[in-house]
Amino acid sequence: MRDLNLKPEYSSSHALIIGIDQYVHASPLDHAANDARAVADVLHRLFLFPDKCVKILFNEQATRAGILSAYLSYTSTADPDSRLLVFFAGHGYTKTGAGGEVGFLIPHDGRIDDLSTLIRWEELTLNAELIPSKHIFFIMDACYGGLVFNRAVSAGSVRFLKDMMIRPVRQALTAGKQDEPVADGGGPRVEHSIFTGHLLDGLEDRARAPEGHLTASGLMSYVYKHVSNDIHSRQTPHYGFLNGDGDFVFDAPALKSLGSSDTAEKDTLISIPSLDIPEQQDVQKDAFSMAKQYLSDPRLNIQVHDLVVHHVRKVVIETQKEQFPVQGVPFSVEEFTRRLHLCETATQDLRRILACLAYWGTDVHRPILRKALSRVTDHLQSESGSVIWISLRWYPTILLSYSSGIAALANAQYENLCAIFNAQVRSAWLSSEYSTLAPAIGDEILELERTNAFKQLPGHEKFYVPRSEYLFKLLQPELDDDLFLGKEYELMFDQFEIFLALVNATIRKKDENNVWGPVGRFGWKGRRTARRENPLSNVIQQARDEGKNWPPFKAGLFGPDYDLFLSAAEEYSQMISRLGWF
Repeated sequence: MRDLNLKPEYSSSHALIIGIDQYVHASPLDHAANDARAVADVLHRLFLFPDKCVKILFNEQATRAGILSAYLSYTSTADPDSRLLVFFAGHGYTKTGAGGEVGFLIPHDGRIDDLSTLIRWEELTLNAELIPSKHIFFIMDACYGGLVFNRAVSAGSVRFLKDMMIRPVRQALTAGKQDEPVADGGGPRVEHSIFTGHLLDGLEDRARAPEGHLTASGLMSYVYKHVSNDIHSRQTPHYGFLNGDGDFVFDAPALKSLGSSDTAEKDTLISIPSLDIPEQQDVQKDAFSMAKQYLSDPRLNIQVHDLVVHHVRKVVIETQKEQFPVQGVPFSVEEFTRRLHLCETATQDLRRILACLAYWGTDVHRPILRKALSRVTDHLQSESGSVIWISLRWYPTILLSYSSGIAALANAQYENLCAIFNAQVRSAWLSSEYSTLAPAIGDEILELERTNAFKQLPGHEKFYVPRSEYLFKLLQPELDDDLFLGKEYELMFDQFEIFLALVNATIRKKDENNVWGPVGRFGWKGRRTARRENPLSNVIQQARDEGKNWPPFKAGLFGPDYDLFLSAAEEYSQMISRLGWF
Protein backbone atom coordinates (compact mmCIF):
# COMPACT_ATOMS: atom_id res chain seq x y z
CA MET A 1 0.00 0.00 0.00
CA ARG A 2 1.27 3.40 -0.95
CA ASP A 3 1.99 6.03 1.69
CA LEU A 4 1.05 9.28 0.01
CA ASN A 5 3.34 11.25 2.32
CA LEU A 6 6.43 9.46 1.00
CA LYS A 7 8.53 10.82 -1.84
CA PRO A 8 9.81 9.04 -4.98
CA GLU A 9 13.39 9.33 -3.75
CA TYR A 10 15.54 8.35 -0.78
CA SER A 11 16.30 10.90 1.91
CA SER A 12 19.12 8.75 3.31
CA SER A 13 20.74 5.33 2.83
CA HIS A 14 21.72 3.01 5.68
CA ALA A 15 23.39 -0.39 5.78
CA LEU A 16 24.22 -2.88 8.52
CA ILE A 17 26.97 -5.23 7.29
CA ILE A 18 27.90 -8.31 9.33
CA GLY A 19 30.66 -10.81 8.54
CA ILE A 20 31.74 -13.59 10.92
CA ASP A 21 34.71 -15.86 10.20
CA GLN A 22 35.68 -16.58 13.80
CA TYR A 23 33.19 -18.22 16.17
CA VAL A 24 33.53 -19.02 19.85
CA HIS A 25 31.45 -22.21 19.65
CA ALA A 26 31.13 -22.96 15.92
CA SER A 27 33.49 -23.93 13.13
CA PRO A 28 35.32 -21.03 11.43
CA LEU A 29 34.62 -19.72 7.94
CA ASP A 30 37.17 -18.44 5.45
CA HIS A 31 35.52 -15.66 3.50
CA ALA A 32 32.53 -14.26 5.43
CA ALA A 33 34.35 -11.14 6.63
CA ASN A 34 35.77 -10.58 3.16
CA ASP A 35 32.27 -10.91 1.69
CA ALA A 36 31.02 -8.28 4.11
CA ARG A 37 33.84 -5.86 3.23
CA ALA A 38 33.13 -6.24 -0.48
CA VAL A 39 29.40 -5.57 -0.07
CA ALA A 40 30.09 -2.49 2.04
CA ASP A 41 32.53 -1.24 -0.61
CA VAL A 42 30.12 -1.66 -3.51
CA LEU A 43 27.32 0.10 -1.61
CA HIS A 44 29.59 3.07 -1.01
CA ARG A 45 31.29 3.08 -4.40
CA LEU A 46 28.34 2.47 -6.74
CA PHE A 47 25.22 3.41 -4.81
CA LEU A 48 26.39 6.39 -2.73
CA PHE A 49 25.81 4.93 0.73
CA PRO A 50 27.76 7.37 2.96
CA ASP A 51 30.53 5.79 5.06
CA LYS A 52 28.98 7.20 8.22
CA CYS A 53 25.70 5.43 7.42
CA VAL A 54 27.28 1.99 6.91
CA LYS A 55 27.80 0.02 10.13
CA ILE A 56 30.19 -2.92 9.83
CA LEU A 57 30.44 -5.66 12.46
CA PHE A 58 33.21 -8.26 12.14
CA ASN A 59 33.81 -11.39 14.24
CA GLU A 60 33.94 -10.46 17.94
CA GLN A 61 31.96 -7.28 17.27
CA ALA A 62 29.10 -9.38 15.89
CA THR A 63 27.83 -10.83 19.15
CA ARG A 64 24.13 -11.36 19.66
CA ALA A 65 23.90 -8.19 21.72
CA GLY A 66 26.06 -6.24 19.27
CA ILE A 67 24.01 -7.23 16.22
CA LEU A 68 20.63 -6.53 17.81
CA SER A 69 21.83 -3.24 19.29
CA ALA A 70 23.09 -2.04 15.92
CA TYR A 71 19.92 -3.21 14.15
CA LEU A 72 17.49 -1.65 16.61
CA SER A 73 19.37 1.64 16.55
CA TYR A 74 17.65 2.30 13.21
CA THR A 75 14.36 2.68 15.06
CA SER A 76 15.56 6.16 16.00
CA THR A 77 18.17 7.04 13.34
CA ALA A 78 16.33 6.07 10.13
CA ASP A 79 13.53 8.18 8.67
CA PRO A 80 10.43 7.23 6.62
CA ASP A 81 11.94 8.09 3.22
CA SER A 82 15.16 6.17 3.87
CA ARG A 83 16.37 2.76 2.72
CA LEU A 84 18.11 0.15 4.88
CA LEU A 85 20.10 -2.87 3.69
CA VAL A 86 21.06 -5.60 6.15
CA PHE A 87 23.76 -8.07 5.01
CA PHE A 88 24.81 -11.10 7.07
CA ALA A 89 27.57 -13.56 6.15
CA GLY A 90 28.00 -16.41 8.60
CA HIS A 91 26.44 -19.62 9.90
CA GLY A 92 22.71 -20.30 9.97
CA TYR A 93 20.82 -22.94 11.94
CA THR A 94 17.40 -24.58 11.70
CA LYS A 95 15.40 -26.06 14.57
CA THR A 96 12.22 -28.05 13.98
CA GLY A 97 9.44 -27.11 16.34
CA ALA A 98 5.80 -28.10 16.78
CA GLY A 99 4.72 -25.57 14.16
CA GLY A 100 7.45 -26.32 11.63
CA GLU A 101 10.96 -25.15 10.95
CA VAL A 102 12.45 -22.15 12.76
CA GLY A 103 15.48 -20.40 11.32
CA PHE A 104 18.30 -18.78 13.31
CA LEU A 105 21.43 -16.78 12.58
CA ILE A 106 24.47 -17.75 14.66
CA PRO A 107 26.30 -14.71 16.07
CA HIS A 108 29.96 -14.76 17.08
CA ASP A 109 29.13 -15.95 20.62
CA GLY A 110 26.18 -18.17 19.71
CA ARG A 111 25.91 -21.86 20.50
CA ILE A 112 23.33 -24.16 18.92
CA ASP A 113 22.78 -26.07 22.15
CA ASP A 114 21.46 -22.85 23.72
CA LEU A 115 18.88 -21.22 21.45
CA SER A 116 18.75 -18.13 23.62
CA THR A 117 22.23 -17.22 22.32
CA LEU A 118 21.10 -17.27 18.68
CA ILE A 119 19.16 -14.69 16.68
CA ARG A 120 15.84 -15.97 15.47
CA TRP A 121 14.98 -14.78 11.94
CA GLU A 122 11.67 -13.35 13.18
CA GLU A 123 13.54 -11.09 15.60
CA LEU A 124 14.74 -9.17 12.58
CA THR A 125 11.61 -9.30 10.47
CA LEU A 126 9.13 -8.50 13.25
CA ASN A 127 11.27 -5.71 14.63
CA ALA A 128 11.41 -4.23 11.13
CA GLU A 129 7.96 -2.83 11.97
CA LEU A 130 9.70 -0.50 14.44
CA ILE A 131 12.10 0.86 11.82
CA PRO A 132 10.55 3.73 9.84
CA SER A 133 12.54 3.14 6.62
CA LYS A 134 10.12 2.64 3.75
CA HIS A 135 12.39 0.03 2.09
CA ILE A 136 14.34 -2.65 3.98
CA PHE A 137 16.25 -5.40 2.17
CA PHE A 138 17.74 -8.38 4.06
CA ILE A 139 20.54 -10.30 2.32
CA MET A 140 21.65 -13.38 4.23
CA ASP A 141 24.63 -15.42 3.08
CA ALA A 142 23.56 -18.28 5.33
CA CYS A 143 21.32 -21.32 4.93
CA TYR A 144 18.44 -22.06 7.27
CA GLY A 145 14.77 -23.06 7.19
CA GLY A 146 11.53 -21.53 8.39
CA LEU A 147 11.44 -18.89 5.66
CA VAL A 148 7.98 -17.71 4.61
CA PHE A 149 7.44 -15.11 1.92
CA ASN A 150 4.07 -13.47 1.45
CA ARG A 151 4.22 -12.85 -2.27
CA ALA A 152 6.47 -12.69 -5.29
CA VAL A 153 6.50 -10.44 -8.30
CA SER A 154 5.55 -12.46 -11.36
CA ALA A 155 7.97 -12.91 -14.22
CA GLY A 156 7.63 -10.07 -16.68
CA SER A 157 5.71 -7.92 -14.23
CA VAL A 158 5.86 -4.18 -14.71
CA ARG A 159 5.71 -1.36 -12.21
CA PHE A 160 5.62 2.41 -12.26
CA LEU A 161 9.07 3.47 -11.11
CA LYS A 162 8.10 6.50 -9.03
CA ASP A 163 5.07 4.72 -7.60
CA MET A 164 7.25 1.79 -6.56
CA MET A 165 9.44 4.21 -4.62
CA ILE A 166 6.56 5.35 -2.39
CA ARG A 167 5.26 1.87 -1.60
CA PRO A 168 6.81 0.49 1.62
CA VAL A 169 8.40 -2.95 1.38
CA ARG A 170 10.42 -5.54 3.30
CA GLN A 171 12.32 -8.00 1.07
CA ALA A 172 14.77 -10.80 1.74
CA LEU A 173 17.30 -12.92 -0.12
CA THR A 174 18.99 -15.89 1.56
CA ALA A 175 21.73 -18.22 0.37
CA GLY A 176 19.72 -21.43 0.75
CA LYS A 177 17.45 -23.67 2.76
CA GLN A 178 18.31 -25.84 5.73
CA ASP A 179 20.65 -28.81 5.18
CA GLU A 180 22.08 -27.23 2.04
CA PRO A 181 25.84 -26.84 2.24
CA VAL A 182 26.87 -23.22 1.73
CA ALA A 183 30.00 -23.01 -0.36
CA ASP A 184 32.40 -20.64 1.39
CA GLY A 185 34.48 -20.43 -1.80
CA GLY A 186 34.68 -21.71 -5.34
CA GLY A 187 32.37 -19.11 -6.80
CA PRO A 188 32.90 -16.61 -9.62
CA ARG A 189 35.21 -14.51 -7.43
CA VAL A 190 38.32 -15.59 -5.59
CA GLU A 191 38.05 -15.44 -1.78
CA HIS A 192 34.28 -15.03 -1.85
CA SER A 193 31.43 -17.48 -1.31
CA ILE A 194 29.43 -18.63 -4.32
CA PHE A 195 26.42 -16.66 -3.12
CA THR A 196 28.21 -13.38 -2.46
CA GLY A 197 30.32 -13.77 -5.61
CA HIS A 198 27.20 -13.79 -7.77
CA LEU A 199 25.62 -11.11 -5.57
CA LEU A 200 28.58 -8.79 -6.24
CA ASP A 201 28.39 -9.54 -9.97
CA GLY A 202 24.74 -8.58 -9.92
CA LEU A 203 25.37 -5.38 -8.02
CA GLU A 204 28.16 -4.44 -10.40
CA ASP A 205 25.82 -4.07 -13.38
CA ARG A 206 24.97 -7.64 -14.40
CA ALA A 207 21.55 -7.50 -12.73
CA ARG A 208 20.64 -4.14 -14.24
CA ALA A 209 17.62 -3.97 -16.51
CA PRO A 210 18.12 -2.72 -20.09
CA GLU A 211 16.72 0.65 -19.00
CA GLY A 212 19.55 0.94 -16.47
CA HIS A 213 17.67 0.53 -13.21
CA LEU A 214 18.69 -1.96 -10.52
CA THR A 215 16.16 -3.07 -7.92
CA ALA A 216 16.06 -5.73 -5.24
CA SER A 217 13.67 -7.82 -7.35
CA GLY A 218 16.05 -7.78 -10.29
CA LEU A 219 19.02 -8.58 -8.09
CA MET A 220 17.20 -11.43 -6.34
CA SER A 221 16.23 -12.95 -9.67
CA TYR A 222 19.80 -12.70 -10.97
CA VAL A 223 21.34 -14.29 -7.86
CA TYR A 224 18.72 -17.05 -7.75
CA LYS A 225 19.40 -18.07 -11.35
CA HIS A 226 23.18 -17.91 -11.19
CA VAL A 227 23.68 -19.56 -7.77
CA SER A 228 21.23 -22.34 -8.63
CA ASN A 229 22.97 -23.01 -11.96
CA ASP A 230 26.58 -22.67 -10.75
CA ILE A 231 28.35 -26.01 -11.29
CA HIS A 232 30.00 -25.72 -7.86
CA SER A 233 26.75 -24.93 -6.05
CA ARG A 234 24.52 -27.28 -4.07
CA GLN A 235 22.31 -24.55 -2.68
CA THR A 236 19.13 -22.84 -3.86
CA PRO A 237 18.58 -19.25 -2.72
CA HIS A 238 15.22 -18.23 -1.32
CA TYR A 239 13.84 -14.79 -1.90
CA GLY A 240 10.70 -12.69 -1.94
CA PHE A 241 8.51 -10.18 -0.14
CA LEU A 242 7.98 -10.25 3.60
CA ASN A 243 5.63 -7.29 3.58
CA GLY A 244 4.55 -4.51 1.25
CA ASP A 245 4.60 -4.17 -2.52
CA GLY A 246 7.27 -1.59 -3.33
CA ASP A 247 10.83 -2.43 -4.31
CA PHE A 248 14.20 -1.54 -2.82
CA VAL A 249 15.94 0.55 -5.49
CA PHE A 250 19.72 0.55 -5.77
CA ASP A 251 19.87 2.82 -8.79
CA ALA A 252 17.31 4.25 -11.21
CA PRO A 253 18.72 6.70 -13.77
CA ALA A 254 15.23 7.25 -15.19
CA LEU A 255 14.15 9.01 -11.99
CA LYS A 256 16.55 11.84 -12.70
CA SER A 257 14.70 12.69 -15.92
CA LEU A 258 11.18 12.52 -14.52
CA GLY A 259 9.69 15.86 -13.59
CA SER A 260 6.27 17.06 -12.58
CA SER A 261 3.42 17.80 -14.98
CA ASP A 262 0.19 19.73 -14.80
CA THR A 263 -1.75 16.97 -16.52
CA ALA A 264 -0.28 13.71 -15.31
CA GLU A 265 2.50 12.42 -13.16
CA LYS A 266 5.37 11.70 -15.48
CA ASP A 267 6.45 8.18 -14.76
CA THR A 268 7.70 5.16 -16.59
CA LEU A 269 6.70 1.53 -16.53
CA ILE A 270 9.67 -0.73 -15.88
CA SER A 271 9.88 -4.49 -16.14
CA ILE A 272 10.69 -6.43 -12.98
CA PRO A 273 12.78 -9.48 -13.99
CA SER A 274 11.68 -11.79 -11.24
CA LEU A 275 10.58 -15.38 -10.79
CA ASP A 276 7.69 -16.79 -8.84
CA ILE A 277 8.67 -18.54 -5.62
CA PRO A 278 7.89 -22.27 -5.91
CA GLU A 279 4.62 -23.02 -4.17
CA GLN A 280 5.13 -24.67 -0.81
CA GLN A 281 3.17 -27.75 0.10
CA ASP A 282 0.53 -27.56 2.82
CA VAL A 283 0.29 -23.79 2.43
CA GLN A 284 -3.24 -22.54 1.79
CA LYS A 285 -3.64 -20.88 -1.59
CA ASP A 286 -4.65 -17.26 -1.74
CA ALA A 287 -8.13 -16.23 -2.83
CA PHE A 288 -7.15 -15.50 -6.43
CA SER A 289 -5.47 -18.90 -6.85
CA MET A 290 -8.53 -20.61 -5.40
CA ALA A 291 -10.80 -18.72 -7.79
CA LYS A 292 -8.67 -19.78 -10.77
CA GLN A 293 -8.75 -23.39 -9.63
CA TYR A 294 -12.54 -23.39 -9.24
CA LEU A 295 -13.10 -21.65 -12.58
CA SER A 296 -11.04 -24.29 -14.37
CA ASP A 297 -13.59 -26.99 -13.47
CA PRO A 298 -17.24 -26.49 -14.54
CA ARG A 299 -18.31 -28.76 -11.70
CA LEU A 300 -17.08 -26.30 -9.10
CA ASN A 301 -19.54 -23.45 -9.67
CA ILE A 302 -20.93 -23.86 -6.16
CA GLN A 303 -17.41 -23.43 -4.75
CA VAL A 304 -17.01 -20.26 -6.85
CA HIS A 305 -20.27 -18.93 -5.45
CA ASP A 306 -19.33 -19.74 -1.86
CA LEU A 307 -15.86 -18.22 -2.22
CA VAL A 308 -17.34 -14.98 -3.56
CA VAL A 309 -20.06 -14.83 -0.92
CA HIS A 310 -17.55 -15.38 1.87
CA HIS A 311 -15.42 -12.45 0.72
CA VAL A 312 -18.43 -10.22 0.05
CA ARG A 313 -19.53 -10.74 3.66
CA LYS A 314 -16.00 -9.96 4.79
CA VAL A 315 -16.02 -6.67 2.87
CA VAL A 316 -19.45 -5.72 4.26
CA ILE A 317 -18.29 -6.40 7.83
CA GLU A 318 -15.04 -4.49 7.43
CA THR A 319 -16.71 -1.46 5.83
CA GLN A 320 -19.63 -1.11 8.23
CA LYS A 321 -20.90 2.36 9.05
CA GLU A 322 -19.39 2.26 12.54
CA GLN A 323 -15.91 2.51 11.04
CA PHE A 324 -16.92 5.22 8.58
CA PRO A 325 -19.22 7.69 10.39
CA VAL A 326 -20.70 10.36 8.11
CA GLN A 327 -21.63 12.83 10.83
CA GLY A 328 -19.53 14.74 13.33
CA VAL A 329 -16.16 14.07 11.67
CA PRO A 330 -14.61 17.11 9.95
CA PHE A 331 -12.72 16.54 6.73
CA SER A 332 -8.95 16.24 6.93
CA VAL A 333 -6.44 14.72 4.53
CA GLU A 334 -5.34 12.33 7.29
CA GLU A 335 -8.88 11.05 7.90
CA PHE A 336 -9.57 10.84 4.17
CA THR A 337 -6.37 8.84 3.61
CA ARG A 338 -7.20 6.56 6.55
CA ARG A 339 -10.59 5.73 5.09
CA LEU A 340 -9.13 5.13 1.64
CA HIS A 341 -6.60 2.66 3.01
CA LEU A 342 -9.19 0.83 5.14
CA CYS A 343 -11.38 0.32 2.07
CA GLU A 344 -8.45 -0.73 -0.09
CA THR A 345 -7.32 -3.32 2.44
CA ALA A 346 -10.85 -4.62 3.03
CA THR A 347 -11.56 -5.15 -0.67
CA GLN A 348 -8.22 -6.50 -1.88
CA ASP A 349 -9.12 -10.20 -1.86
CA LEU A 350 -12.55 -9.63 -3.38
CA ARG A 351 -11.08 -7.32 -6.03
CA ARG A 352 -8.76 -10.08 -7.15
CA ILE A 353 -11.50 -12.73 -7.12
CA LEU A 354 -13.92 -10.60 -9.17
CA ALA A 355 -11.13 -9.70 -11.58
CA CYS A 356 -10.56 -13.43 -12.03
CA LEU A 357 -14.27 -13.99 -12.72
CA ALA A 358 -14.45 -11.05 -15.11
CA TYR A 359 -11.38 -12.21 -17.05
CA TRP A 360 -12.13 -15.95 -17.32
CA GLY A 361 -15.78 -16.26 -16.34
CA THR A 362 -18.49 -17.46 -18.70
CA ASP A 363 -22.24 -16.96 -18.80
CA VAL A 364 -22.72 -19.23 -15.77
CA HIS A 365 -20.52 -16.94 -13.67
CA ARG A 366 -22.14 -13.61 -14.57
CA PRO A 367 -24.94 -13.95 -11.99
CA ILE A 368 -22.27 -14.40 -9.31
CA LEU A 369 -20.44 -11.32 -10.57
CA ARG A 370 -23.61 -9.23 -10.48
CA LYS A 371 -24.63 -10.61 -7.11
CA ALA A 372 -21.30 -9.71 -5.51
CA LEU A 373 -21.54 -6.07 -6.61
CA SER A 374 -25.19 -5.84 -5.59
CA ARG A 375 -24.69 -7.27 -2.11
CA VAL A 376 -21.69 -5.04 -1.37
CA THR A 377 -23.99 -2.00 -1.70
CA ASP A 378 -27.04 -3.37 0.13
CA HIS A 379 -26.13 -1.75 3.43
CA LEU A 380 -25.67 1.71 1.91
CA GLN A 381 -28.71 3.86 2.59
CA SER A 382 -29.74 7.44 2.03
CA GLU A 383 -28.68 9.47 5.07
CA SER A 384 -27.69 12.93 6.15
CA GLY A 385 -24.13 13.90 6.87
CA SER A 386 -20.95 15.10 5.21
CA VAL A 387 -21.16 14.72 1.44
CA ILE A 388 -17.57 13.51 1.18
CA TRP A 389 -18.04 10.79 3.81
CA ILE A 390 -21.36 9.65 2.30
CA SER A 391 -19.87 9.41 -1.18
CA LEU A 392 -16.77 7.65 0.15
CA ARG A 393 -18.99 4.85 1.46
CA TRP A 394 -19.16 3.89 -2.23
CA TYR A 395 -15.41 3.73 -2.61
CA PRO A 396 -15.26 -0.08 -2.06
CA THR A 397 -17.79 -0.56 -4.88
CA ILE A 398 -15.84 1.78 -7.14
CA LEU A 399 -12.66 -0.22 -6.48
CA LEU A 400 -14.41 -3.52 -7.22
CA SER A 401 -15.95 -2.09 -10.40
CA TYR A 402 -12.63 -0.82 -11.71
CA SER A 403 -10.73 -4.06 -10.98
CA SER A 404 -13.33 -6.36 -12.48
CA GLY A 405 -14.11 -4.03 -15.38
CA ILE A 406 -10.47 -3.62 -16.42
CA ALA A 407 -10.02 -7.40 -16.18
CA ALA A 408 -13.06 -8.01 -18.39
CA LEU A 409 -11.70 -5.63 -21.05
CA ALA A 410 -8.24 -7.22 -20.87
CA ASN A 411 -9.77 -10.45 -22.20
CA ALA A 412 -12.37 -8.77 -24.44
CA GLN A 413 -15.14 -10.11 -22.19
CA TYR A 414 -17.70 -7.44 -23.06
CA GLU A 415 -20.61 -9.56 -21.81
CA ASN A 416 -18.92 -9.71 -18.41
CA LEU A 417 -18.43 -5.94 -18.42
CA CYS A 418 -22.10 -5.53 -19.29
CA ALA A 419 -23.00 -7.74 -16.32
CA ILE A 420 -20.86 -5.57 -14.05
CA PHE A 421 -22.40 -2.30 -15.26
CA ASN A 422 -25.94 -3.70 -14.99
CA ALA A 423 -25.65 -5.08 -11.47
CA GLN A 424 -28.62 -3.87 -9.41
CA VAL A 425 -27.46 -1.51 -6.68
CA ARG A 426 -29.00 0.93 -4.25
CA SER A 427 -27.58 4.44 -4.61
CA ALA A 428 -27.24 6.58 -1.51
CA TRP A 429 -28.64 9.50 -3.49
CA LEU A 430 -31.69 7.64 -4.86
CA SER A 431 -33.44 6.89 -1.57
CA SER A 432 -35.09 3.45 -1.83
CA GLU A 433 -35.06 3.25 -5.64
CA TYR A 434 -32.81 0.75 -7.33
CA SER A 435 -30.37 1.61 -10.09
CA THR A 436 -27.79 -0.20 -12.14
CA LEU A 437 -24.16 0.05 -11.14
CA ALA A 438 -22.80 2.28 -13.94
CA PRO A 439 -25.04 5.35 -13.30
CA ALA A 440 -24.92 4.78 -9.54
CA ILE A 441 -21.12 4.94 -9.32
CA GLY A 442 -21.22 7.75 -11.89
CA ASP A 443 -23.29 9.76 -9.39
CA GLU A 444 -20.93 8.93 -6.54
CA ILE A 445 -17.83 9.79 -8.58
CA LEU A 446 -19.44 13.12 -9.45
CA GLU A 447 -20.02 13.86 -5.76
CA LEU A 448 -16.43 12.89 -4.95
CA GLU A 449 -15.13 15.16 -7.71
CA ARG A 450 -17.15 18.08 -6.36
CA THR A 451 -15.51 17.77 -2.95
CA ASN A 452 -11.98 18.05 -4.44
CA ALA A 453 -10.86 15.57 -1.79
CA PHE A 454 -8.49 13.60 -4.02
CA LYS A 455 -6.91 16.85 -5.20
CA GLN A 456 -5.78 17.48 -1.63
CA LEU A 457 -3.72 14.29 -1.47
CA PRO A 458 0.05 14.90 -1.52
CA GLY A 459 1.34 14.93 -5.09
CA HIS A 460 -2.13 15.16 -6.64
CA GLU A 461 -2.66 18.91 -6.43
CA LYS A 462 -1.98 19.63 -10.12
CA PHE A 463 -3.86 16.72 -11.63
CA TYR A 464 -6.96 17.37 -13.71
CA VAL A 465 -8.51 14.08 -12.55
CA PRO A 466 -6.72 13.16 -9.29
CA ARG A 467 -9.23 10.43 -8.43
CA SER A 468 -8.52 8.69 -11.73
CA GLU A 469 -4.74 9.12 -11.39
CA TYR A 470 -4.87 7.70 -7.87
CA LEU A 471 -6.80 4.59 -8.95
CA PHE A 472 -4.53 4.16 -11.98
CA LYS A 473 -1.47 3.72 -9.76
CA LEU A 474 -3.26 1.83 -6.99
CA LEU A 475 -4.63 -1.03 -9.08
CA GLN A 476 -1.75 -1.61 -11.47
CA PRO A 477 0.47 -3.91 -9.35
CA GLU A 478 -2.19 -6.47 -8.45
CA LEU A 479 -3.79 -6.58 -11.91
CA ASP A 480 -0.42 -6.98 -13.56
CA ASP A 481 0.67 -9.70 -11.14
CA ASP A 482 -2.57 -11.65 -11.53
CA LEU A 483 -3.36 -11.13 -15.22
CA PHE A 484 0.03 -10.23 -16.73
CA LEU A 485 -1.29 -7.09 -18.44
CA GLY A 486 2.14 -5.53 -18.87
CA LYS A 487 2.21 -2.21 -20.63
CA GLU A 488 -1.32 -2.72 -21.98
CA TYR A 489 -2.62 -1.90 -18.52
CA GLU A 490 -2.86 1.81 -19.32
CA LEU A 491 -4.94 1.13 -22.43
CA MET A 492 -7.28 -1.18 -20.52
CA PHE A 493 -7.66 1.37 -17.71
CA ASP A 494 -8.49 4.17 -20.15
CA GLN A 495 -10.95 2.00 -22.04
CA PHE A 496 -12.76 1.06 -18.85
CA GLU A 497 -13.17 4.72 -17.87
CA ILE A 498 -14.31 5.57 -21.41
CA PHE A 499 -16.94 2.81 -21.42
CA LEU A 500 -18.12 3.86 -17.97
CA ALA A 501 -18.45 7.45 -19.19
CA LEU A 502 -20.24 6.53 -22.42
CA VAL A 503 -22.70 4.21 -20.65
CA ASN A 504 -23.53 7.10 -18.30
CA ALA A 505 -23.81 9.52 -21.21
CA THR A 506 -26.18 7.21 -23.10
CA ILE A 507 -28.43 6.60 -20.10
CA ARG A 508 -28.63 10.30 -19.28
CA LYS A 509 -29.38 11.27 -22.87
CA LYS A 510 -32.22 8.76 -22.96
CA ASP A 511 -33.68 9.65 -19.55
CA GLU A 512 -32.85 13.35 -19.23
CA ASN A 513 -31.74 14.45 -22.70
CA ASN A 514 -28.55 15.57 -20.96
CA VAL A 515 -25.12 14.08 -21.66
CA TRP A 516 -22.62 13.57 -18.84
CA GLY A 517 -20.24 10.87 -17.69
CA PRO A 518 -17.31 10.70 -15.24
CA VAL A 519 -14.12 11.98 -16.83
CA GLY A 520 -10.96 9.93 -16.36
CA ARG A 521 -7.34 10.20 -17.43
CA PHE A 522 -8.47 9.96 -21.04
CA GLY A 523 -9.84 13.50 -20.69
CA TRP A 524 -6.43 15.16 -20.90
CA LYS A 525 -5.27 12.88 -23.71
CA GLY A 526 -7.47 14.58 -26.26
CA ARG A 527 -4.81 16.06 -28.51
CA ARG A 528 -3.51 13.83 -31.26
CA THR A 529 0.25 13.95 -31.40
CA ALA A 530 2.95 11.81 -32.92
CA ARG A 531 3.41 10.12 -29.56
CA ARG A 532 -0.12 9.72 -28.30
CA GLU A 533 -3.56 9.36 -29.82
CA ASN A 534 -6.89 10.32 -28.34
CA PRO A 535 -8.26 7.16 -26.68
CA LEU A 536 -11.84 8.50 -26.55
CA SER A 537 -11.83 9.39 -30.24
CA ASN A 538 -10.38 5.96 -31.05
CA VAL A 539 -13.23 4.18 -29.26
CA ILE A 540 -15.90 6.31 -30.94
CA GLN A 541 -14.26 5.82 -34.35
CA GLN A 542 -14.29 2.05 -33.85
CA ALA A 543 -17.99 2.25 -33.01
CA ARG A 544 -18.65 4.23 -36.19
CA ASP A 545 -16.60 1.89 -38.37
CA GLU A 546 -18.20 -1.34 -37.12
CA GLY A 547 -21.68 -0.04 -36.47
CA LYS A 548 -24.07 -2.39 -34.73
CA ASN A 549 -21.54 -5.22 -35.12
CA TRP A 550 -19.09 -3.46 -32.79
CA PRO A 551 -18.53 -6.13 -30.06
CA PRO A 552 -19.16 -3.83 -27.05
CA PHE A 553 -22.47 -2.72 -28.55
CA LYS A 554 -23.47 -6.27 -29.50
CA ALA A 555 -22.81 -7.30 -25.90
CA GLY A 556 -25.49 -4.84 -24.77
CA LEU A 557 -23.25 -2.34 -23.02
CA PHE A 558 -25.08 0.70 -24.40
CA GLY A 559 -28.60 -0.60 -24.78
CA PRO A 560 -30.47 -1.51 -27.97
CA ASP A 561 -30.48 1.91 -29.68
CA TYR A 562 -27.25 2.32 -31.65
CA ASP A 563 -28.13 5.78 -32.96
CA LEU A 564 -28.87 7.01 -29.45
CA PHE A 565 -25.52 5.68 -28.23
CA LEU A 566 -23.55 7.21 -31.09
CA SER A 567 -25.26 10.58 -30.66
CA ALA A 568 -24.52 10.53 -26.91
CA ALA A 569 -20.89 9.52 -27.55
CA GLU A 570 -20.34 12.36 -30.00
CA GLU A 571 -21.93 14.91 -27.65
CA TYR A 572 -19.77 13.60 -24.83
CA SER A 573 -16.64 13.97 -26.96
CA GLN A 574 -17.59 17.58 -27.68
CA MET A 575 -18.11 18.17 -23.96
CA ILE A 576 -14.60 16.86 -23.24
CA SER A 577 -13.08 19.13 -25.89
CA ARG A 578 -14.63 22.14 -24.14
CA LEU A 579 -12.81 21.40 -20.89
CA GLY A 580 -9.71 23.16 -22.22
CA TRP A 581 -7.28 20.58 -20.85
CA PHE A 582 -5.30 20.33 -24.08
